[in-house]
Amino acid sequence: MRSRYVVAVAALAAVLFGASVSRLWASPTPPADEARDVPTTSTRSATALASTPAPASTTASTPAATSGTTSAPTPAASTTDTPTTDTSTSTGSRALAVSVSGNHLVDASGTPVRLLGVNRSGTQYACAEGWGVFDGPADPPSVAAIASWGATAVRVSLNEQCWLGVNGLPVGTTAEAYRQAVVTYVDLLNRAGMYVVLDLHWNAPGSARAGDQQPMADRDHAPAFWAGVAATFKDHPAVLFDLYNEPYPDDNRDTDAAWQCVRDGGTCPGVDFTAAGSQEMLDAVRGAGARNVVLVGGPQYAGTLTRWTEFRPHDPAGQLAASVHIYYNTPKDPEWSPCYVSECWTRTIEPLAATTPVVIGEVGEHDCASGLLLPLLQWADAHDIGYLAWSWITGDCAKEPALISGYDGTPSGEGAGYRAHLLSQTTTAAGGATPANVRPAPQPAPHTTPGG
Repeated sequence: MRSRYVVAVAALAAVLFGASVSRLWASPTPPADEARDVPTTSTRSATALASTPAPASTTASTPAATSGTTSAPTPAASTTDTPTTDTSTSTGSRALAVSVSGNHLVDASGTPVRLLGVNRSGTQYACAEGWGVFDGPADPPSVAAIASWGATAVRVSLNEQCWLGVNGLPVGTTAEAYRQAVVTYVDLLNRAGMYVVLDLHWNAPGSARAGDQQPMADRDHAPAFWAGVAATFKDHPAVLFDLYNEPYPDDNRDTDAAWQCVRDGGTCPGVDFTAAGSQEMLDAVRGAGARNVVLVGGPQYAGTLTRWTEFRPHDPAGQLAASVHIYYNTPKDPEWSPCYVSECWTRTIEPLAATTPVVIGEVGEHDCASGLLLPLLQWADAHDIGYLAWSWITGDCAKEPALISGYDGTPSGEGAGYRAHLLSQTTTAAGGATPANVRPAPQPAPHTTPGG
């Protein structure tokens, strides 16, 4: 999510008075280099690291982490400080699993799966700021609230340095606690019948602190991050990996150079560090022995899929899916992302979906309503494409945008429409959340582009 805000005054106040940084908002259309995720709640109900319940006892390896170091672990996973995890992910009598078959995601029995649900923001910034792992509760009741909306999937945003324990974590924060909290939360979501997408959201190269979203993943840490995440979750068949949240190299343009950077990394225009491309991050995942489904986005904040097939990384496991992010602003000025009009859906997404599973990894609306995004959801339903709304967090629904006003599942203005739509597409049965029959929706008319 590309959130916009002003932090200088709040950051200074945090230093002087020991307060958490409250995120303040600026114009909705600033330059691309000011982009980052912004939770808008000023009072954070963080789940304390020490209060995270212990999950089940099955183990999986992850890189050892040393807080305060400036170099990343090697991609080879260590058995030191290993989070414990339950890999059964069983929901009732049915095992939860997902894989790629042709142009669909399918479950263990070969039945098509659509990822329908929400993004869970917070795990990319709370650790970096030193006050926990989650923004809001991450306990069974809060997971049940997400499931009550009819969600079949949750996308969880991660911070590479909090996972690896490099470059000096805040006092009282450890990589081991962060990793264990993430594992516990993933297990809770899986047991509630929901698939989980883990994405690399915040990062930084070299010795810099990962306190923001960068134009690309960094070669210094991203491959090691994915080696560790993959080693930890390789036996979780209901977990998918989203390699990098929103690339925007080459000044956020849809160019040859941008697409090549997204795939190959290295020296890229508009990136002042050595980038990690999707191919090397995917290689790190497969090198750890993980065959989990991997999502890959394109440039322009993952907003375009125009050349995804041409620049897709090579996957020996054949388990790739495409991700695109689509946002709306207001009815008066709807444009917010490159593929917000239906002409783009039919020109770029529909042909790709004929050969490759496609997921709308983020979707949202910035006016506390859902009228602009509903035609997209209806079109996606008719084309068996999944979507995950931004975001399951309290705050200003026009600025984040936030789906809820309370972690019991009370919806915001945007959330009310989205929840009703989700419930129309899914049913929650004893075996977990499963897709219901999809009713074809009429092709929506294109929105008018501002100024034309």
